[in-house]
Amino acid sequence: MSSQNDGIIVILSSPSGAGKTTLVKLLSEKKNFNISVSHTTRKPRSNETNGKDYFFVNNADFENLIKNNQFLEYAKVFNNLYGTSKKPVIDLLSLGKNVIFDIDWQGTRQIKSQNIKYKIITFFVLPPSKQVLFERLSNRDMKDKLIASERMKDFYKDVKHWEDYDYVVINDDLNKCYNEISQLIDLSLDKNNKKFYYNKKKISDHINKLIN
Repeated sequence: MSSQNDGIIVILSSPSGAGKTTLVKLLSEKKNFNISVSHTTRKPRSNETNGKDYFFVNNADFENLIKNNQFLEYAKVFNNLYGTSKKPVIDLLSLGKNVIFDIDWQGTRQIKSQNIKYKIITFFVLPPSKQVLFERLSNRDMKDKLIASERMKDFYKDVKHWEDYDYVVINDDLNKCYNEISQLIDLSLDKNNKKFYYNKKKISDHINKLIN
């Protein structure tokens, strides 16, 4: 069991392009959460900095980290490896610092399965529509729309895991979505409130529109 002085883990997952990375940065700035910086074997985008956005490593280094049991979670996403170093996260939590994760459903499942003593609150972020999602993916630092089309295919697989999360939010307006997540975190930490239940039917209807 976690103590009152321990930090908490907040996880944001989403299909690629739904805006979770921007939301994670907002939560870090406004709620003083420490962002967990993942290792990855993918190439950095033009606006990314090594050690700040990710630790960019090659496949051999990543495999060594796996062998030495250095990861709290790791997964293969879009043919690249991503993983969270265990020690820095546990050190922060034990000091009472809250840690926020920008990871996919595979990593979330691994963290939850470890039964670590710290409180975990999970969110799944959805785009407002397929059209908006495709536009966001197409506007990234990518060579062409073919990559966006490939990621749209993965979207249909990823979105099926929404029911594994504590809360699901729709990112149709960034500030509104941030406020909703922030309030849900506060409610989850309120001892007098066991859990705030969001409108699952509304989310289910929205997902049906996204995948059909």
